[in-house]
Amino acid sequence: MVRRTKEEAQETRTRILDAAEKVFFEKGVSRTSLADIAQTAGVTRGAIYWHFANKGELFTEMFDRVLLPLVELKAASVDPNEADPLGRLIDICTVCLRDTANDPHRRRVFEILFHKCEFVEEMGPVMARYQNNMREGLANMQVAMRNAISKGQLPADMNVPVAASMVHAFISGSLRDMLFVPEALDFGHYARQMVESMIDGLRSPALRLGA
Repeated sequence: MVRRTKEEAQETRTRILDAAEKVFFEKGVSRTSLADIAQTAGVTRGAIYWHFANKGELFTEMFDRVLLPLVELKAASVDPNEADPLGRLIDICTVCLRDTANDPHRRRVFEILFHKCEFVEEMGPVMARYQNNMREGLANMQVAMRNAISKGQLPADMNVPVAASMVHAFISGSLRDMLFVPEALDFGHYARQMVESMIDGLRSPALRLGA
C-alpha cells in the first residue's frame, strides 16, 4: 500500500510538471497561474502546493528534469581519473544541442526559458538559481578543461576562464538560434561537427595566457 501511495504521488508530480510545461509554453510563465496548471493537470491547487512551494520552484523542477541526461557526462568530465575528459566535454555540448534539436520536450523547455520567461519579482529566486547554474556550469567547464590539460589534450598555457566562457557562449547562442530560427540549420545533424570545430579553436595561439 505504501509503495502504491508513493507511486501515485510520483505520478501526480509528473502530471503537474507536464501540465506546467504545456501551459508555460502556451501562455508564458508570468501569465500562468497555479490555477491554470492545476486545471490542465486535473488536480487541485492544494495538490500542487503539496509537491511545490510556489510557481518558481515548479518552474525550476521542470527545467532540471531535462538536464538529467547530462549529469553523468558532467561528472565524468571533471573526474581526474577520466581518461578522456575532453571527449566527455564534447559529448556534453553535443548532447545539449542535438537533443534540444531532436526532442520536442527538451526544445519546449528551452523555448520557455529563453523566450517565454520574464524574470519579474515572483521569479526572482528562479533568476538567482539560473545565475548560480551558469556560474556552476562555467566552473565545471574550467575543471573539465584543466583536467584535459593534465591529460595533454589541450595546451598547457591555454587561458582557461576565457576558453570556458567561449564554449558556454557558443552553446547558449546556438540554442537561441536553433529556437528562434529553427530552419536555418539542422542542429541535430551538425551538432557534433560544430562542437568539435569549436573545441579545435581552443588550441589557437590567441587563447594562450599573456596573448
